[in-house]
Amino acid sequence: MSIEITRVDYLNKKHAEDLTFLLQNYALDPMGGGSALAPEVSNKLALELSKRPNAISVIAYIDGKPAGLVNCFEGFSTFNCKPLLNIHDVIVIEAFRGSGLSQKMLQKIEQIGREKACCKLTLEVLDGNHIAKSSYTKFGFSDYELDPKMGKALFWQKKLIET
Repeated sequence: MSIEITRVDYLNKKHAEDLTFLLQNYALDPMGGGSALAPEVSNKLALELSKRPNAISVIAYIDGKPAGLVNCFEGFSTFNCKPLLNIHDVIVIEAFRGSGLSQKMLQKIEQIGREKACCKLTLEVLDGNHIAKSSYTKFGFSDYELDPKMGKALFWQKKLIET
């Protein structure tokens, strides 16, 4: 089994198609919401990501087939006055789960973060996604808190558009 982890070139046709395929696969999974991406999203996702200099993605190929994807966005830590990478999506196609692919993709993201002098990696995970939580814990992620008396940080949202 040959594994290749590569940084996505959003303007590369194959990368764009594979990125969209993998994200569509994730969207259809219960952990990704269970609904297909809208056609307008699928049709322009890679192009729109290419317009964002803070977007970073890596694709995993197993024997030349798209098997996994991590999408990240560079942010900024005001407390550290340094960039950070927020991991927005982690996708491993069901047939390739359990192969350690997420760890390999996270290693690549960490390498990119270190090259960019980022102070940390951040991510969100659904409380019920025990497999992902186990993978992230294995990689070194943990709950975020500034002061234990104030509790752990929560990730909230307010939708501005209906999807």
